[in-house]
Formats: sequence, structure tokens, C-alpha cells
Amino acid sequence: METQPGTETFSLMLDGNALAGLLQEVFASEMTVAPVECTSCGREGEIGSLWAFIESPGYILRCPACQHIILRMVVTPDRIYLDARGAAFLCIPTRVH
Repeated sequence: METQPGTETFSLMLDGNALAGLLQEVFASEMTVAPVECTSCGREGEIGSLWAFIESPGYILRCPACQHIILRMVVTPDRIYLDARGAAFLCIPTRVH
């Protein structure tokens, strides 16, 4: 069972769907349904099911089971920095025509 947010920090949390537009722009694919596995606890789920923190200089997606950071993203005027080392895998869907 996934834990529920219990501290004030989590009042800023949304679900991973909050980053849907940005992820689609970066990956040119619908990413909220992309499967991902947490390196910390092994939980598998869709990116849209992760906890999203967007009230900082960057964006953070955390595992809802263990709160481990799965993905960090920072957008600057000329670059996008992506750190997904918290994911054992991130399966990027391809477009089928």
C-alpha cells in the first residue's frame, strides 16, 4: 500500500500528470502513461502516478511508496536538464502511425 503525504512539505505536491505538457514537449510522446520503476523500493507504475513537486526552481517526481526521487527536471531558456537516476527503468512510448 502506498503511503499518504503527512507533512507540510506535501501540501505542494501534485500527481505526475502536472508535468504532462512539459514531458510531452521533451519526449514528443504521451509520458504520463510511461512505466517507471523506483530504484529504491522497486515500485512500478506510470509516471502520472508519481508525486510531483513543481513549486521550486525545477520539477521533482517522487515515488509515492517510499518518497525516493525518481526524476528531476530543470528548464532554462536554452536547455532542459533531466536526471532520472532514481528510475531503474523509464519506458518511453513510441508513436505508432
